[in-house]
Amino acid sequence: MNLLKNINEPSDLKKLTKDQLPQLCSEIREFFIDKILKNGGHFSANLGVVELTVALHFIHDFKIDKLIWDVGHQAYIHKLLTGRKNEFDNIRKLDGLAGFPKMSESEYDHFGTGHSSTSISAILGMAEAAILDQKEHKHIAVIGDGSLTGGMAFEALNNLGTSNANVLVIINDNQIGIDPNSGAINHHLNTINNTLNLFKTLGLEYEGPIDGHDLDGLISSLEKNKTVRSPKILHIRTVKGKGYTPAEKAQTEWHSVSYVKIDPTKSMADNPQPLKFQDVFGHTLLELAEKDQRIIGITPAMPSGSSMKILMDAMPHRVFDVGIAEQHAVTFSAGLAASGKRPFCSIYSSFAQRAYDQIIHDVALQNIPVVFCIDRAGLVGADGPTHHGSFDIAYLNAIPNLTIISPMDEHELRNAMYWAADFTDGPVVIRYPRGRGSKKEYKNKIQPLEIGASRTLCEGNKIAIISVGEIGIAVQKSLNRLSDQNQVCHIDARFVKPIDQNKIINTLQSFEQIITIEESCLIGGFGQQIKMIAQDHNYAGKITNLGLPDQFIEQGTRAELRAKYNLDEDAIHQLILSIIHKK
Repeated sequence: MNLLKNINEPSDLKKLTKDQLPQLCSEIREFFIDKILKNGGHFSANLGVVELTVALHFIHDFKIDKLIWDVGHQAYIHKLLTGRKNEFDNIRKLDGLAGFPKMSESEYDHFGTGHSSTSISAILGMAEAAILDQKEHKHIAVIGDGSLTGGMAFEALNNLGTSNANVLVIINDNQIGIDPNSGAINHHLNTINNTLNLFKTLGLEYEGPIDGHDLDGLISSLEKNKTVRSPKILHIRTVKGKGYTPAEKAQTEWHSVSYVKIDPTKSMADNPQPLKFQDVFGHTLLELAEKDQRIIGITPAMPSGSSMKILMDAMPHRVFDVGIAEQHAVTFSAGLAASGKRPFCSIYSSFAQRAYDQIIHDVALQNIPVVFCIDRAGLVGADGPTHHGSFDIAYLNAIPNLTIISPMDEHELRNAMYWAADFTDGPVVIRYPRGRGSKKEYKNKIQPLEIGASRTLCEGNKIAIISVGEIGIAVQKSLNRLSDQNQVCHIDARFVKPIDQNKIINTLQSFEQIITIEESCLIGGFGQQIKMIAQDHNYAGKITNLGLPDQFIEQGTRAELRAKYNLDEDAIHQLILSIIHKK
């Protein structure tokens, strides 16, 4: 008998007997593995919470009680049990099921959690609101997969310890986020006992650790805790990738999977792909570190994703994985730089938002020469609005003392890194996208940069296009399709800040039609800077700004999203033709 086919909402789950739940968990794993291997998505963390998710929905009614997943990529099984099973073929696709909890998607998604360590704060806020409303329902935060290394979680625990709120915090202790967890907290969880521990010291009741794959134990504990009205910690231990042997053995590699159709008649050697920007960053950082003892790498729990692991494997003493702690990563880097080191702090664009004050106060205000490598700038694809790097130009450009470089390709990334390693007049930001570059050979003869200087890639006499970053590759491809390539001038800005004032003013004087293009938000972006300069110089021509609109950009492949927002090769080509023909 197939049990899962009859589970369309949590009330169907409650119709099963407790003895039937192990079979249901097996069917869930089989369904999940099949769907995610076909369609891609976060994989091993969800396999680790199958029993927990089933137990939670078996005991609680989350139309009344509240549940938050942290990080939200652990919520796929929750989605499966709450009416979204038939949407898994479209998970993380354009207009499809989100890869994280999404309040607008389901009444069972009580809070969006694309970034880590937020659940305890949010659930405590909900629980305090319930007290004010004289409601007694349960508030549960599941935090794990590395999220407990984030400082915000401890700010919330500090607050929770003096609260009377009806909150149960379930720690999903699987020893790993994307990469193995680092720091003293992980060690504490490994050696914790029931008599004296951090949580009890904070005034919180503690239970555990218990086996997170023992359904009877989980159900018994959750049933017992239904009547507990004060804050409590339930510590469970799970295996990331449980039930799929390759994922259990290689947990980092199986954190997330992508489905790629491979043509068996073709060898990868026949068509070697360019390296990812991340790997170019990692190899170049290792080159620099081999030449300069001052070079240090810092990552907030992303050594594999950022390719900081290339340096970490070669020189482990020269890399610091500080955990999911972007604020600490930035100020820690500032301390290193203030002591004569050359820190390269690699943070994803969307996560750097979390350390904005530290970038301003601890680095830029003091003009400390930290190099920030802002990874995944621009559109990232299937992870969607929580992970797009849409805002970094806008939020960083406002900060004095920052130099911001946006390399167009791998060679330019290497040039920027070599230049930044020797630049001591203040902090430097190098922003680059997710994914593969455009060069089959990433190594180049390093070309020295001049601060603020752009480069002209094509000369022309009718239209000037000024591009920022890797979107310039699409511009070049669109220009190659023109029958007369002498009509369009293409300038690669290189530097977002300081801007190449002389080149911009000269361009304003030479062209009546100017297009700026950036894969970032238009408000506060590079294009607006150009318009400000044009206004100051009484420019009478037309400036067209291409970029991302004033909204949170949905999930989808980078190609789909670029096409939707008129940032791909075809859209650029059509815009150029329309201007040429109009003239």
